[in-house]
Amino acid sequence: MTYQTLLVERRGAAEWVTLNRPERRNAVDALMREELHHYLDWVAEDTEVRVLVLGGAGQGFCSGLDLKADLEVEPPGSPGLAHRRLAWQRRWSQLAVKLRRAPQPIVALVNGHAAGLGFSLALAADIRIASESAVFSAAFITLGFSGGDCGSSYHLPRIVGSSVARELLMTGRRCPADRALRIGLVSAVVPEAELTRAGQAMVDDLLATGSNGLRLTKDLINAAESGLGLEDQIAIEDRNQMYCLEAGDPIERIRAFAQKRRGITTPQEPGP
Repeated sequence: MTYQTLLVERRGAAEWVTLNRPERRNAVDALMREELHHYLDWVAEDTEVRVLVLGGAGQGFCSGLDLKADLEVEPPGSPGLAHRRLAWQRRWSQLAVKLRRAPQPIVALVNGHAAGLGFSLALAADIRIASESAVFSAAFITLGFSGGDCGSSYHLPRIVGSSVARELLMTGRRCPADRALRIGLVSAVVPEAELTRAGQAMVDDLLATGSNGLRLTKDLINAAESGLGLEDQIAIEDRNQMYCLEAGDPIERIRAFAQKRRGITTPQEPGP
């Protein structure tokens, strides 16, 4: 597939998707929004793609919504204005929903700014690795909007806890990479030159798992974050384990482990 604002590269069973408007620090305009919708709809049906990597071209991950290109302001009282505005807003926010619903785990490689919508896209990923230049900010509130947008008020408290989430969403304060690591917003911080390598190491560990088990694990975590009780969560776990067993992937891995044969790949230790 060829897009004007996205670069999509297949590397084995992973696809690397790069937001590609570096001249605007990868701010998302209407064209990029629609191309992301198209890509996420397509990849959700592709069982050969097991992992997604999301990054930004140039010096930033994503500086948010391109306000210069896409903020349409109509006079108050225009017929149907409220309906059109809500539909417009939901077209943006559904990007976060599609990222979370994608069956593949998503690794966000964050360099430079992840602000506003860019912050929300990073939060909707499953794993975040940042370069030392990364800066996260919920910029919506500084523009007079609510601090929660495109899923940020859902994801951020679940990632960093309520107190820190309230601080970041209510003030719009910038969160640099070192603090992001301390509060658990990212899994690792690496020099910018090492960001791609760190992403590939994470991809390798994810791909070393069973295909069914990996997708079902993402489903489980999503269900838990939605507020299921313990017994309901365990019921889903039990179903998933028997599904994986029936599909056959664990059998050979268990035999290989028991016989101390090669072929069982163990994850690398996390970085500093």
